Amino acid sequence: MSLFSTLNTGYSGLSASEVATATTGHNIANANNDYYTRQRVVTSAAVPLHTTPGDIGTGVRVTQIARIHDEYTYQRLKDSSNSLSYSDFSEQRLTEVAKNFPDLKNLGIANDLTNYFNSWNNFSSNTNDGSQKIALVQNATTLTSRINESKKTLRGLQNTINDELKSNIIEVNQMGQQIANINKEIGSVESVNPNRANDLRDQRDKLELTLSKMLSFSVFKGQITSDNSIDPNMTDQGLGYHLNISGNSFVDATTFHPIVIDNSGNQSNYYSLYSETQDGKQYDITGKIQGGKIGAMLDLRGRFVDKNTNGGYPTDGLIQSYVDNLDTFANTLIVQTNNIYAKSASLSKQSPVHNNLKADTPIIDSSLNTKNGTFDLVMYNNSGKEVARKSITIDSATTMDGTAGNSIAEKINSLTDDNHDNNSTNDISNYFTATYDATGVFSINPVSAHASENFKISLEDKGTNFPGAIGIGQFFSGVNASDISVKSELKNDPSKMQGYKAPINGNNAVANDMIQLQYNKLDFYRKDGSSVQESLDGFYRFFTASIATDGEKATREKATSKALFNTVNTEFQSISGVNTDQELTNLMKFQTAYGANAKVITTIDQMLNTLLGIKA
Repeated sequence: MSLFSTLNTGYSGLSASEVATATTGHNIANANNDYYTRQRVVTSAAVPLHTTPGDIGTGVRVTQIARIHDEYTYQRLKDSSNSLSYSDFSEQRLTEVAKNFPDLKNLGIANDLTNYFNSWNNFSSNTNDGSQKIALVQNATTLTSRINESKKTLRGLQNTINDELKSNIIEVNQMGQQIANINKEIGSVESVNPNRANDLRDQRDKLELTLSKMLSFSVFKGQITSDNSIDPNMTDQGLGYHLNISGNSFVDATTFHPIVIDNSGNQSNYYSLYSETQDGKQYDITGKIQGGKIGAMLDLRGRFVDKNTNGGYPTDGLIQSYVDNLDTFANTLIVQTNNIYAKSASLSKQSPVHNNLKADTPIIDSSLNTKNGTFDLVMYNNSGKEVARKSITIDSATTMDGTAGNSIAEKINSLTDDNHDNNSTNDISNYFTATYDATGVFSINPVSAHASENFKISLEDKGTNFPGAIGIGQFFSGVNASDISVKSELKNDPSKMQGYKAPINGNNAVANDMIQLQYNKLDFYRKDGSSVQESLDGFYRFFTASIATDGEKATREKATSKALFNTVNTEFQSISGVNTDQELTNLMKFQTAYGANAKVITTIDQMLNTLLGIKA
């Protein structure tokens, strides 16, 4: 043992204090960095000199600079962040939806519906009053316009979420590429033991935590190890790295597999998400991605998108269910109103175009929501007297035309004794003929030989919904919330509106039936194949109540998620966050150690000078 060896002992202490001071300074500098993990210098005694009296120490050595990181707490932080992001996005969007259905404040569609039926009530007292006709058409137009606007608003919000989905997936892919790049750097730094790429691991953790706000994923980083000699909370994982999304590889060490987002061939432009393997094969994962902001987007917008179904719009999703309910409400209003309006006798009847209803397809199997049963054709003369009535039966095999003996057109045109006078020349088929042409238009027109005789025809439904579903007598045009409207002919000239059944002054049977419609229990057919019986007002209030309930639920879930996140984040920061007071205490300790070691070196220097002086 020599003075020079002792000089090196002091120098090792000086160097260790320098590293400890630099690390403490690094901690303090990042005290306000939420994504920084505090670091600690770990030291041990240097290898001693083994002598006969005993081991003589040779100083200190820095064994590693450790991150005080607990992987278990960090995983809980990611999970709570994932839940908070999901509930926060859901609450924002559902609150926005609720603002567009302010029916609890006597505004919106419910109020317009009340005004609409009040107008029918006023009209029924005098069906020849032109001002009442104008008021009714105006209130009906207000109602339909509000329904149109509500559907447009819902679809607009859904479209916005679809656009946001694309930008967020692009961001997810960018983070995946960054993680793969960082893994490469970590591998390079830590290939030399015991080097630890602490700041690079912090950067990767930051990306993982940000990614957890976007969607759920699983990460395998190798076997978890702990070191209680450094910190009882410290657990970390090795050099391995595998990040999976919905069971599909996203980042495999330094290899990155992006999520593919695509809407090609989909007329709605709604995106589906795919995982792509190395050989280029793609697997649809739209229905599998859960949690976070993107999971909330998919649950709201809808996950299952088929370009050949529902116009390319989703068949699920909370906002899509609102759209579907609004469409169901509008369609039922259209069909039931037109079902009644078809009773009003007129010189001819004609439906709009039905592109998807083939002449030889059973009506029950179509999208018209008709039922088995009967409806009556009623013929009136110029005096408003019923002169003939024919009952038409619809069963599971009935078509519009082209089916021998069992089509609507053939049944109407068949020779029957409709007035029970045993005279085959004065029945309905002698005066009117039914056709279903190639364009999909169903019409009942006067036979040319009797066109000048001014008989009028009416359709009275007995439970099939056929007249209203086919639109043979329209007050409302359209099929859903997007296109429901007062028939253009009545809009342009309200005087053409009719409140009678039999075409005589004082008859207000149709207007009275319209008033009663608001109280009737109706069949509401949903797109998922289910149906519910409710009044128009009852179904609409059920629909808006579900919007309010969903919004309140999202608010409660956000509050719960926020409380959980705050608890976990506090725990995480207590382990990995920087405590400035503690770091300042350490700084003073290392400063004292540095001065003490400097004193050792100064003392050895004096001893060497004394020794050299003796030798001289």
